[in-house]
Amino acid sequence: MKKNLKYNLTWLGLAFFVYLVLLVLYNTGVITLFTDRIIVNIGINIILAVGLNLIIGFSGQFSLGHAGFMAIGAYSGAIMSINNPTYGGFFSGLVLGMLISGVVALVVGVPTLRLKGDYLAIATLGISEIIRILIVNMRDITNGPTGIFGILQFTTWETVYIFAVLTLLVVSNFVHSGPGRATLAVREDEIAAEAMGVNTTKYKVVAFTLGAVTASIAGTLFAGYQQSVFPKDYGFMKSIDILIIVVFGGMGSTTGAVVSAIVLGVLNMFLQDFGYVRMIVYALALIIIMIFKPSGLLGTWEFSVKKIWQKFTKGDDADASINS
Repeated sequence: MKKNLKYNLTWLGLAFFVYLVLLVLYNTGVITLFTDRIIVNIGINIILAVGLNLIIGFSGQFSLGHAGFMAIGAYSGAIMSINNPTYGGFFSGLVLGMLISGVVALVVGVPTLRLKGDYLAIATLGISEIIRILIVNMRDITNGPTGIFGILQFTTWETVYIFAVLTLLVVSNFVHSGPGRATLAVREDEIAAEAMGVNTTKYKVVAFTLGAVTASIAGTLFAGYQQSVFPKDYGFMKSIDILIIVVFGGMGSTTGAVVSAIVLGVLNMFLQDFGYVRMIVYALALIIIMIFKPSGLLGTWEFSVKKIWQKFTKGDDADASINS
């Protein structure tokens, strides 16, 4: 318990250092409105990719429904913000979106996650489309296909940064916990895990629900920054965009998801002036990486605070690693 606290405090220390660097860059005018949008989008993509990586990379379930849960969070935040244009209204919408997404993921996850491979992908895609179509047809609440305008800009880079750090901490601690190890066992060999007494459905549903909740958080933050929401923004291609980040970074690597979101965000920024050529170059970059590094940028490699402690200290951690 004390070791986990030490590692978490180290993570928070590193995160605080990065925050100070960004704060200095903002206050000195190095970061403009354009780069601010890039940074916020990168932060939101990190939350989305880390949550989807938990489902695909760590539990081994192929999901294409992430955009649907993102839409739940976006509309929950938008509706609550319009009715109560304060930070209290915005964050109550964020919490409401988390609850709704968690319940929906739990209800549909129990029967759906018994499927595997392509069948599961099609089922989760269907769930996402059902959510989107319900949003389009609930005109009295969601304003239908027209969307919702006039949301105050409650989301700032600080807000996104805090939630990105919290998402990383929660997912990392989950992966290294008892339930997380059981989830990894399901990914490696579901039949063997079940034979050893692991409730495979339970742990797949837990990972799916946690991933859905993180997607909802990202959706609320996205709506609060864009100041508007439209159903078309949460279609099939949005799920594919998030999936690309996960595969590009390396499935099963939280560090890879973060690095991939940053690299693709920066690449997208530099290609802004190239118009339609931008998407061609973007696609070619993805193809080249997949040809020469099919496991992604980092594969399953993780940045480990524990290894840093063992390298630079001669305490119990180092002794334990030697004895093991």
